[in-house]
Amino acid sequence: MIEARGLTKRYGATTAVDDVTFTVRPGIVTGFLGPNGAGKSTTMRMVLGLDRPSSGSVTVNGKDYRASSAPLHEVGALLEAKSVHSSRSAYNHLRILAATHGIPTSRVEEVLDLVGLADVGRKRAGAFSLGMGQRLGIASALLGDPAVVLLDEPVNGLDPEGIRWVRDLLRGLAAEGRTVFVASHLMSEMAQTAEHVIVLGRGKVLADVPIQELIDSASSGTVIVRTPQAAPFADALAGPGVRVVVRDAQSFEVSGLTVAQIGQSALDHRIVLHGLAPHEASLEEAFMDMTRDAVDYHGHVTGVSA
Repeated sequence: MIEARGLTKRYGATTAVDDVTFTVRPGIVTGFLGPNGAGKSTTMRMVLGLDRPSSGSVTVNGKDYRASSAPLHEVGALLEAKSVHSSRSAYNHLRILAATHGIPTSRVEEVLDLVGLADVGRKRAGAFSLGMGQRLGIASALLGDPAVVLLDEPVNGLDPEGIRWVRDLLRGLAAEGRTVFVASHLMSEMAQTAEHVIVLGRGKVLADVPIQELIDSASSGTVIVRTPQAAPFADALAGPGVRVVVRDAQSFEVSGLTVAQIGQSALDHRIVLHGLAPHEASLEEAFMDMTRDAVDYHGHVTGVSA
């Protein structure tokens, strides 16, 4: 378990993390979301004792992580996949880490196989692709069989098979009762992996909720209607408190009426329906809506000619 209480980090006049309080519980995958500059990396560094808080505290399994006598067994962390001596092989990199904690060499072979690097374990890590580097970083994080796993952008550079593998791996670790804390900008992947999310914006906690609750909070109550009689049906539904937005010749959106009410109206007006479904917000929509005022840099789309 990771517990942060009033966690704050200042760099001169800049407050990177501002009175952050949260608990990351074992048994589920917790996603850590936020725009660039939100304070996610700084928070993770404070969890690992790499940065000292200006105020507040953070503990891992009830104690300061810096006081751990065997840190690799406490927390497996991936913050920077390329923090490997480029001339060493993946095998030797892991073997040296293992030696610092009395971890047997057999475990090195085990994690190399787990992350899919068994066939290239004797090659120089400096020649690895970005995705292979990520796999080696994950192997390093899992080397000590830790109870807490903390990963920053673990699927960066991975191909679709690798992304699916990481997703299954994280779920499996959580199912074993471990604490799994994952920062990512890939909303679609977090939606399929995490059960709970903590959202930061400008150093503050904007949300600390089950992921479905966050998605539901952004749902608009809009119903998408598909019918070959779109125009007359849209006219029939229009009225006080009802908003109709035409999408194309055979579909439109309705706000202010339930699916049941629209279905009954279609029956009453002898309208043929090809589709009738409530619009459900995605995690990306919910995230963008929540962090709109917490983004430092906004891009603009303009006409581009080839």
